[in-house]
Amino acid sequence: MTEPTLLSEIRDCVQIFTLNRPEVMNAFDDEMREALVEGLEQAAGDPDVRCVLVTGAGRAFCAGGDIASMAKLQAENDTTVLRRRVSLAARGVRALRTMSKPSIAAIHGPAAGAGINLALACDIRLGSEEALFSESFVRIGLVPDWAGFYLLPRVVGPAKALELMMTADRVDAAEALRLGLLNRLLPAEGFHEAALAFARSLAAGPPEALARIKEGVYLGAEASLDEVLSFEAEVQGKLFLGEDAREGMRAFLEKRTPRFGG
Repeated sequence: MTEPTLLSEIRDCVQIFTLNRPEVMNAFDDEMREALVEGLEQAAGDPDVRCVLVTGAGRAFCAGGDIASMAKLQAENDTTVLRRRVSLAARGVRALRTMSKPSIAAIHGPAAGAGINLALACDIRLGSEEALFSESFVRIGLVPDWAGFYLLPRVVGPAKALELMMTADRVDAAEALRLGLLNRLLPAEGFHEAALAFARSLAAGPPEALARIKEGVYLGAEASLDEVLSFEAEVQGKLFLGEDAREGMRAFLEKRTPRFGG
């Protein structure tokens, strides 16, 4: 029996998606792309999921698109499937950015093309010392998708984004951490366990507060000061009398770990 191209499980309220085409460094085929996007959309609406973790099987996170498949479409002078793939990618990015729960990319090896932009679409990126990044589209005469033009300049700035996209240079883990492509660098040994532990810590947090933090940070990157101040005032007032805020303050005064329920 053939293994599915996407593995999915929930552990301690963490939805784990594992890209599972290790023989081609988890390059996207249509089945894996569709399964991931549909899985992300389902996780976004699942109250039992309080954090999403995306990673890859084998030695890579994701090598991007399947070039052999793309070459076949070129030979047929067909862009119909390509447009559908780009549309699916857009759905995946929107799901990651708009879901009310934190999303984490756990990157233990190469993340190239669509792979780096999938990682950038996640709220937090954890990398091992073997992580490697490349906006590799230009090497095959294409431009970034999976919202690369939106995501990368916001992380590294326009000038560096231009350099990385125009040269397809590879960025190792230490440089990725310096540039902000990674939030944290973890040892390769025990990497997946450490990444899951981090995800569990977020899943144990107050869901509504985490959702509003995510909303507020992305709002703050685009909105005016007045809009952000209005958002803070409205949200703080709503959360203040909620059960999680009451539990957090009780736990603080009782010197114990809070048990947030949402």
